[in-house]
Amino acid sequence: MELLIKNGRVVDPASGTDDTLDILIADGRIAALGPRLEAPSARVIDASRLVVVPGLIDMHTHLREPGFKSKETIATGTRAAARGGFTAVCPMPNTNPVNDSPGVTRDILAEAARSSPVNVFPIAAVSKGSNGEELTDMAALVEAGAVAFSDDGRPVSSSLFMRRALEAARSLGVLVIDHCEDRGLSGEGVMHEGTVSRRLGLRGIPGSAEEVMVARDLILARELGTRVHIAHLSTRVGVLALRVAKEDGVAASGEATPHHLILSVGDVEGRDANFKMNPPLRSTEDAAALTEAVASGVIDAIVTDHAPHTPEEKARGFERAPFGIIGLETAVPLILDRLVQKKIISLGRFVELLSGNPARLLGLRRKGRIAAGADADLTVLNLAKEVTVDKTAFASKGRNTPFDGWKLRGCAVMTIVGGKVVYPFDFAYPAKSKGGPERPGTGA
Repeated sequence: MELLIKNGRVVDPASGTDDTLDILIADGRIAALGPRLEAPSARVIDASRLVVVPGLIDMHTHLREPGFKSKETIATGTRAAARGGFTAVCPMPNTNPVNDSPGVTRDILAEAARSSPVNVFPIAAVSKGSNGEELTDMAALVEAGAVAFSDDGRPVSSSLFMRRALEAARSLGVLVIDHCEDRGLSGEGVMHEGTVSRRLGLRGIPGSAEEVMVARDLILARELGTRVHIAHLSTRVGVLALRVAKEDGVAASGEATPHHLILSVGDVEGRDANFKMNPPLRSTEDAAALTEAVASGVIDAIVTDHAPHTPEEKARGFERAPFGIIGLETAVPLILDRLVQKKIISLGRFVELLSGNPARLLGLRRKGRIAAGADADLTVLNLAKEVTVDKTAFASKGRNTPFDGWKLRGCAVMTIVGGKVVYPFDFAYPAKSKGGPERPGTGA
């Protein structure tokens, strides 16, 4: 069935597009793009006063399946992604079993084919069991469907092992995404080391625990001429190292999360474990450096690092609760409200950070752009709609968010994957409306 999106403001930096246009979709691809398109047999969606962008891609998320279905499943996590405006997610491999073999990768993809409304592109482990001792069979994992490699949650401690991993990934043209943490320095810390940790009587994690590993990875990438991607940057010095490496020609990239951009250690409310994450919330100076790097292009992507845990786990108290917060359903309104609406970044830059650059970094050639022949993965935004974060309404199983009750302006109102409307969930697809063109949510 054909779908015709009319009168939307189409924003796609990859093609230099920012104009009011129509988009015709047929057979899961974009068939045409232009003003005043006509398609008598198509279902029509009126996107007046709305913004249509390439489908958003979260290149760093945790779906927990296999192994931890009490926290999240592929079905619930991807419904959360659709509700949040994401047309694709890239789940990290710290599952049980670890995604370190082609069989696990194929199982994830098979379950996604059964239950996911969005694209799922698995990230496989760098090392077997993510134990940093033996390389996985990267070629076989790529053949099975892995799009990148990471031991996220378990940093690659050995520099020699990291060097071998970068060399192996280079031969396949794929990306290594590294969780930069020196466990010897972070130790048993649970929050950023400084005046707040001392006041609360909690063990701290110094910024240097991240920074020395960022520097190591960038030095190795420079020496080998390989790519490397720095996961969830959180410190000013880490950002500086990435900037210098890029200026020196290193093929490095980096990402930041909304929580590290918007919150700081001063926001930690008592011992509320919904503010516990790894890397931890840092200083206001660190958050400002991250924000500047997102605006200037030093940081390439914004990711959710969606990390659901059960309420019982987060209720154990700050010291004993697991690290991580959820983000698939809050990331878009947070970035639109705090960065786009305040003109810290443009809407085009928002699209680069959440769609175009992730597609480029992961080699997803038909994603991240709006052009004839591209996959019909689209996110429709309402920049004027006011939303209140309500954790009880999430599609995710997770409720561990520090943003509950926040009032924000701007959100995703429709998510389209392969030409099919997957959010709103109650969209009566493919039945045609009898009352003329249909309207995604436009209310304030």
